[in-house]
Amino acid sequence: MQPSFRKIVIFGVGLIGGSFALALRKAGAVGDVVGFGRSQATLDEAKQLGILDRIGSDVAAEVKDADIVLLATPVAQMADIFVRIAPHLGSQTLVTDGGSTKCDVVAAARAHLGSKVAQFIPGHPIAGAEKSGASAAMADLYQGKKVVLAPLPENPKASVARVRQAWELCGANVMELTPEEHDGVFAAVSHLPHLLSFALVHDLAQRDNKELLLSFAASGFRDFTRIAASSPEMWRDISLANRDALLREVKRYADELYVIHQALQNNDAAKLEEIFSVARAVRSNWTQQ
Repeated sequence: MQPSFRKIVIFGVGLIGGSFALALRKAGAVGDVVGFGRSQATLDEAKQLGILDRIGSDVAAEVKDADIVLLATPVAQMADIFVRIAPHLGSQTLVTDGGSTKCDVVAAARAHLGSKVAQFIPGHPIAGAEKSGASAAMADLYQGKKVVLAPLPENPKASVARVRQAWELCGANVMELTPEEHDGVFAAVSHLPHLLSFALVHDLAQRDNKELLLSFAASGFRDFTRIAASSPEMWRDISLANRDALLREVKRYADELYVIHQALQNNDAAKLEEIFSVARAVRSNWTQQ
C-alpha cells in the first residue's frame, strides 16, 4: 500500500517536528521524511534516531514535490522560511505550521507566499514538553491531544481536510478556530501562564536568599513553575508575536491580583474565600473534562 503522504519536509526537527514525523511513521502514513534546520548536530541526531530519512540540502528540490511542508521552528523564523520556499512550492504541496501564535504567521505567509498563500493552512498542536530537540521527539506525543487549525478564506476545503488527516493519523483531535480567536484564547490559557511562571522564578532568582528559598520549595512550586523550564527563545518570540492579546491578559491578571491585595490589606476573609472557592470549583471541573 502507498502511504497517505509520499513525502513530507520538516523545518525544525525538534519536539514538534520530530514527533510529527515519528507519529506518521508509526501509523505507516509517510514514505520519505526530509529535514532542514539551523543546527547540523540536531539534524544528524534526528537522522540517527530514525526521525529523518534524509537531511535536506536543496530547498527547491525538496519542497517542489512534497505533500506537506511543516514549519516547526520558533515563529520568528517562519517569515524567512516562507521566503525560501515560496518560489519552489509545487502546485500540490501544502504548507502548515506548529506555531503557538497565528495572526503574525498568517501575516508573514500573506506577505511572502503571495499567490500561493492558499496552500498554507495554519496550525497549532496543543502538545508540548519542557524538553526540546530531536531527542525529545515522541511518536505518541499527539495521541489524544488537540490540534487547532486556523484555515484561511483562500484555503480549499480539500486542502484543509488533507492537513487534518495528517494530524488525525498522528492521533490528534483536530479543531478549528480563526487566527484571531486562536490568539485570544491562547494568550489567556497558555501564554499568560508561561509569563507568570517565568516571572515568579525570575523574581526568586534575584533575591539574596534564593538558595534558601528554593531549598524549601516543594510540589506546589514545582507544579506552578514547571513551564519556566521551557525554551526562552521560543517564549520570547511567542510573547512578542501575540503582544496585543497578551498585554490585555496581563492587565486583567494585574487587576485580579489587586483585588486579592486589597482583600489581604483589609483582612477580608470572605472575599478571599469567595475567590478561592470559585477558582477551586472551575479547576476541579476542568480536571474532569
